[in-house]
Amino acid sequence: MIRFEDLLRPTPAGLYCPPGDFYVDPVRPVARAVITHGHSDHARAGHGAVLATPQTLAIMAERYGEDFTEARQAAAYGEQTSIGGVDVRLVSAGHVLGSAQAVISWKGMTMVAAGDYKRRRDPTCAPFEPVACDVFISEATFGLPVFTHPPDSEEIGRLIQSLGQFPERAHLVGAYALGKAQRVIRLLRDAGWERPIYVHGALERLNRLYDREGVDLGPILPTKDLPKNSLGGEVVVAPPSAIQDRWARRFADPVTAFASGWMLVKARAKQRGVELPLVISDHADWGELVDTFTELKPQEVWITHGREEGLLRWCEINGQKARALRLIGYDEEDDETS
Repeated sequence: MIRFEDLLRPTPAGLYCPPGDFYVDPVRPVARAVITHGHSDHARAGHGAVLATPQTLAIMAERYGEDFTEARQAAAYGEQTSIGGVDVRLVSAGHVLGSAQAVISWKGMTMVAAGDYKRRRDPTCAPFEPVACDVFISEATFGLPVFTHPPDSEEIGRLIQSLGQFPERAHLVGAYALGKAQRVIRLLRDAGWERPIYVHGALERLNRLYDREGVDLGPILPTKDLPKNSLGGEVVVAPPSAIQDRWARRFADPVTAFASGWMLVKARAKQRGVELPLVISDHADWGELVDTFTELKPQEVWITHGREEGLLRWCEINGQKARALRLIGYDEEDDETS
């Protein structure tokens, strides 16, 4: 009798598929990897061969150089390929540009390794696609009932309101360079902010990549060589580390903002000295997680990298069979990428 562990099993290197001899998002170099998205805790350089969406491969090349792997294979959403007799299909995860769930099928069994995902609308990437499966492997970054994220439009509205209240002050928004920064910029555009948005140099290459992929970010300007005490009333988007660096002192009495799901925790915002916390996350919140389990109704849910205990208890109460994988090497508590 075939067990689920015969198709996918946790190992020190990551989720391993024995019949196909490949890993999903391995945390160390392996011969063959299927990569769900371009964040560095999931997409590492040095694998022998990588299968991913064209956008994820482009992101990895941008971040690690063109020689990040010996061989690469691009798979568009919905395209099916075979690895060692195992069928692999990538479908959208709704996390960041090019993010995918790995749908892995073998001998009548289907398992979905969702990677990181969210269910709400994101104008910078394709929406999450639910896939019927026997086992759904879910993240649990925000796997506690307290994590109910407000609508993105409300949080961006708070930023625009602050710009109106303090027109003499620059507004510095800390946002992770891949995904979050571009989403914040696009949300501002959707809210009617038409003025140029200034960006830290660390964002420029990925912004150009998003532009090449058809994500319109509107007028973007660099912050390089601007005079001291400049950009009053303007928006500056930068990596979170930069808004607490000497670099930030160049601007006019800056309002420090930070876009992260963790900004729901007031102590974290206070600890970082954030004046305007923006609860904008690229991960599913509690409601999105349990709604996904309810919608899919898999035989088993496997929960990883996050707060497994809360979701395990929910599954027990609701008659959903579940287990915790406790994979090591994923930055589930990283403020910047969440």
